[in-house]
Amino acid sequence: MILDTLQTALAFILTLGILVSIHEFGHFWVARRCGVKVLRFSVGFGKPLWTWVDRHGTEFSLALIPLGGYVKMLDEREGPVKPEEQHLSFNSQSVMSRIAIVAAGPVANFLLAIAALWLMYMVGVRTILPQIGEVRPASPAALAGLQAGDEIVSIDGQETSSWQMVSMALLPSLGESRSIALSVRPGEPGLTPVSEPVKYRIAVKDWLVNDEQPDPIHSLGIMPYTPPVPAVVGEVVEGGAARKAGLVTGDHIISANGEPVRDWFHWVELIRANPGAELATTVLRDHRQVSVLLTPAVKTVNGQEVGYIGAGVESVSWPEEMVRTLQLGPVAAFVKGVDTTWSLTSMTLQSLWKMVVGLISVKNLGGPITIAKVAGASLQSGLENFLYFLGMLSVSLGVLNLLPIPVLDGGHLLFYIVELVRGRPLSEKIQMLGLKLGVTLVVCVMMLAIYNDLSRLF
Repeated sequence: MILDTLQTALAFILTLGILVSIHEFGHFWVARRCGVKVLRFSVGFGKPLWTWVDRHGTEFSLALIPLGGYVKMLDEREGPVKPEEQHLSFNSQSVMSRIAIVAAGPVANFLLAIAALWLMYMVGVRTILPQIGEVRPASPAALAGLQAGDEIVSIDGQETSSWQMVSMALLPSLGESRSIALSVRPGEPGLTPVSEPVKYRIAVKDWLVNDEQPDPIHSLGIMPYTPPVPAVVGEVVEGGAARKAGLVTGDHIISANGEPVRDWFHWVELIRANPGAELATTVLRDHRQVSVLLTPAVKTVNGQEVGYIGAGVESVSWPEEMVRTLQLGPVAAFVKGVDTTWSLTSMTLQSLWKMVVGLISVKNLGGPITIAKVAGASLQSGLENFLYFLGMLSVSLGVLNLLPIPVLDGGHLLFYIVELVRGRPLSEKIQMLGLKLGVTLVVCVMMLAIYNDLSRLF
């Protein structure tokens, strides 16, 4: 538990450190090229842990609180400037130079996303063929005619070679009433489909509007195919109910209270349905049957008590014919990285707009705790997953910073564009009012995101 928490914290610091450093370096690099004197380049806030001053007089700092960073430039609005250095101040630059300096941060984030995804596609991405394992009766997918064994080839014209791509292709339809076009290749569960694709349409109405945790795939009644997972214990948590009952790694669960256990998923259902109730369990251990008395512990999930025992399943290998590896050369990987970055940018903008108009619940906002958990999980699951998460988060940071909200880069850009059109800047009074409103809005959004994090946590 302590080790997992430490790994999550380190993954969070690493991820945020990379994002902040690249973002601020964008501002720093363009400022230097525009002739602006940079006083400090800081990654993190608070007390400096390490500092270094270069030959230009810029102080580089690594600070204690790893929740952001900043580039401080010479500016007459923030302090006195020597007459001989006035030409080096930010505020003395032309409007176009100031626009370039401010825009450089978000642009650097988009370039980081392209670089991370480019590297991911060159390293290679292992994906699972998106084959349907089950279609729930009377669900939207069933009404459309989809069947178990179908491979989802494309959605609304977008190629879907993995379940992750299926989810990405479905996200733009959240909150809408429309017909989703699918192209599927009929087949048998567990076998690679070879038939010609068939087109279907799934009708949705106000799809998952205000759903706190939308699950596009399952909400359509589609259950992804998974290979048979026997109820074999692969991990036992120290101090958990499974350990107390005497379960060990390798135990094959045969029955509970006389009811045969079909597979691991059935076993999980039995455990969750019996919080605090004693289960007379029979397991196969070293080719002989052993009886144990197991009492699932109790926890509350979404206001309902469920059982859990602190045990994990033994890993199961996928059939090789259902595993795909996408590995591209440098040029093709770069093109794919740019295309994926554009798709992520479009999806982020659509999601933000739908959140504003109420088609997507604001409870989907995540803060530092969510970022830390996902960063830790992606880092543990492999380099390609971490690179994808880094690219996705970098796109989100770039988009958010370009929003026309005073205090963000986009707000400064708005002021400078207005100045460019009018031929003179807005009054200090209007700019200060905008900054106050911007700070208030950003703080409120941050508090909402942290509240959502804590709600999910507890």
